[in-house]
Amino acid sequence: MKKHIFFYGAFLFTISGMAQTPISKGVFESTRPGFYENSILKGIEDFDLSQKPESEKVKRFKLDFSTYNIPKDPSKYKSQWYNDPISQGNTGTCWCFSATSYYESEVFRITKQKVKLSEAYAVYWQYVERAKYFVKERGNMTLGEGSESNAVTAMYKKYGAVPYSDYSGLKIGQTYLAHDKLFVEFEAYLKSIKAAGAWNEDDIVATVKSILNYYMGEPPTKISVNNKSMSPKDYLKDFLKINMEDYIEIMSLMSEPFYSKTEYKVPDNWWHNADYYNVPLTDFMNTLKNGIRAGYTICIGGDVSEPGFDKTAQAAVVPTFDIPSDYIDDNARQFRFSNGTTTDDHGIHLVGYLEQGGKDWYLIKDSGSGSRNCGKASNCFGYYFFTEDYVKLKMMTYTIHKDAAKELLLKFPK
Repeated sequence: MKKHIFFYGAFLFTISGMAQTPISKGVFESTRPGFYENSILKGIEDFDLSQKPESEKVKRFKLDFSTYNIPKDPSKYKSQWYNDPISQGNTGTCWCFSATSYYESEVFRITKQKVKLSEAYAVYWQYVERAKYFVKERGNMTLGEGSESNAVTAMYKKYGAVPYSDYSGLKIGQTYLAHDKLFVEFEAYLKSIKAAGAWNEDDIVATVKSILNYYMGEPPTKISVNNKSMSPKDYLKDFLKINMEDYIEIMSLMSEPFYSKTEYKVPDNWWHNADYYNVPLTDFMNTLKNGIRAGYTICIGGDVSEPGFDKTAQAAVVPTFDIPSDYIDDNARQFRFSNGTTTDDHGIHLVGYLEQGGKDWYLIKDSGSGSRNCGKASNCFGYYFFTEDYVKLKMMTYTIHKDAAKELLLKFPK
């Protein structure tokens, strides 16, 4: 009898505790024009009269953010140095914009130099490497604009880096990058190669470069820094002074063995890179939280197609109608990845944190258009504000300096 009384009391305590958690409510909202339609597409249309803004409106189910206290003042966050947010325009290159921003912060952390690096440079060479891989695999690969942040690491290793001032990827008079026509031509050309079985790599690379040169301009082979001529590789090694071997990728999925290096199996990992350090969720979050507190920033990627991710509120939270906070664990994370409700959508740069209500909020520097709907006059322009729970459930991988993961790396076999 006493056992039953104890259980009943515990049950009431549990219900009481759960009742203290605000219940999330959803609403239906019609999409409306934002920065993408009013600025990016308009800028592209003004430059290229054949382009026309999209006008389709749809209703979507989203979280009602009206009861949430979102800390939306970037100055309140404890953050490391980073360049101001920059738009990726009408391109699918968030992976490069986020990673480039990350490496700019790394250069400052290591050398105290403030640099603005070219995103277009790594994108250019990524297309070239993709064409080479297409030949190697005889066309059996994913074609798209997307990739992963470690592709920037790989491009830097092979081709070096250049300042933005030396290679913007913009044509004269062009305000925003636009790669839709570039990709259509790139894809159509490679598909024609596959259909014809004409697998001459030199010819294919030369043609791909001609396509890229037309839409992006030809990247420099020499740059001048402080009146000294150098190659992009010399610029990376001797001026930026970042060692690309010092950067690692961390992921957390139960589908692969923990404490092993493995492949991140998503379409944007088109080259099937298997250098991801796979760890339990607790280690994934502890390393991230300790890293941002120790002076590191983090390049992170995952799912931004959720009801709890909102471009008007510029925030990302996990609603209770998805899953209560206490139940977010390895299983919940894997379940969503396995059934496709967690997807690999977007790359962002985590630059700061703020403790509120016993948990972290993270300051996210973003290159996408949704973070700009607030207008250029707002101090939130180019930012999102992510709860710790959202990162825990929906962010899949991140790039970090190995020194910020020393304790974690000790758990891996030598």
